Amino acid sequence: MPHTQPTRPPALTPWSMIVGLGFVSLLIDMVADGAASVTGALLEQLGATALLVGLVTGGAQALALLLRLVTGPWADRTGAYWGFTIAGYALTAISVPLLAFTPMLGAAGLAVASALILVERTGKAIRSPAKTVLLADAALAVGVGKGFGVHKALDQIGAFGGPLIVAGVAALTGSLAPAFLVLIVPAAAAMVLLFWLRAKVPDPSMYQPAEPEPAKPAPAKSAVAQSRSDADPRPTDPQPTTAEAAASVAAAARATFRTFLLFSLFAGLTTFGLLSFGIVSFHLAASDLVPLAGVPLVYALGMAAAALSAFATGWAYDRWGARVLYAVPVMTLFVPGLVLGPTLATVVGGVVVWGAATGVQDSTVKALVADLVPGRKRGAAYGWFAVFQGVGALAGAVVAGALYGNVPLLIGLVVVLQIVAIVLLAIVLRRRGAARVGTAQPRDR
Repeated sequence: MPHTQPTRPPALTPWSMIVGLGFVSLLIDMVADGAASVTGALLEQLGATALLVGLVTGGAQALALLLRLVTGPWADRTGAYWGFTIAGYALTAISVPLLAFTPMLGAAGLAVASALILVERTGKAIRSPAKTVLLADAALAVGVGKGFGVHKALDQIGAFGGPLIVAGVAALTGSLAPAFLVLIVPAAAAMVLLFWLRAKVPDPSMYQPAEPEPAKPAPAKSAVAQSRSDADPRPTDPQPTTAEAAASVAAAARATFRTFLLFSLFAGLTTFGLLSFGIVSFHLAASDLVPLAGVPLVYALGMAAAALSAFATGWAYDRWGARVLYAVPVMTLFVPGLVLGPTLATVVGGVVVWGAATGVQDSTVKALVADLVPGRKRGAAYGWFAVFQGVGALAGAVVAGALYGNVPLLIGLVVVLQIVAIVLLAIVLRRRGAARVGTAQPRDR
């Protein structure tokens, strides 16, 4: 269905839509993050090395991001935002429970598990740009920072609850297979709620005010008035020609695009430093720091930190501006040395920092994209933005797997890249401030 300006009011308020989409994410993240909390441990059980875990988990995360370059513009062209959202969620709802059968497949189990992990993240790639556009339409009516922050907080409750379910079932049964099967329940509930939301609000662009009608041209002057005007010696302000106005608009668009690319590069560098939890869970299992059922508990703690940081920085973004995003590279500086530490206490502390940075990266960072890019181009913009994050995710996971035995070198590399990220963010915010001054908008404080 085309994403066009409707004529009837929505059946749900913007906040109801935001919360509804938040609960869909809450339920589906019980499924996705319940699985993600033990992905590295599962692959390690099936015979994977640290490098292979990095390739699979980093590749899956990259796939979830890189494919958005296709699905984002595709969703924009077709306007089928609900269709893409539903299809993507369905892939996750189906693929995760199938992981329960991989330990029974013998030598083929590792290959099948790797393929299902990639399929699950493909679902993420299909739904995310479209779902983010649906969310942005409602969030722009209440404040993008608050809207994205509340949605992410609900999302992270599911990301916290899913690993707890997996941990509980694994502790009771001594196996991961029954835990994957139990996740069918929240998956089904998410799909039911999603279809209900689509029925209530088939086009969330209705939350945005109607485009103002173009101003009517001024009536032509009479011959007498024109002669008086010609005789008036007072100077008048020169009016820009059509060509000059078009050139000005094109120049502003190019400047916005360059700023957007710099911000995307910033996000790619910070994503590199945040590594993949697959590497962390592999480290926990391979080092025997916790029993199998304890691995998802560590992940759940990180998700709790992500929920709190997403909510806090979302409100801070609306109040104090995009400078709150400096928190991401600063926290990322400490992640590799902590999450790959020799003791459980060090790893747990690192996962809390990792979760807090991830919460900001996955929510408030996207709010600045919504501020930088015009509404009709946001689907494509989120797709391109995800490309940078996907490359960073894949590179970070693979490098972390390859340098698993040389953590100091990994730490040094991440520190250098985060310093570069801080410089890039400073440039982005300065350019954005200059652009707002040029259009008489308030600057970030």
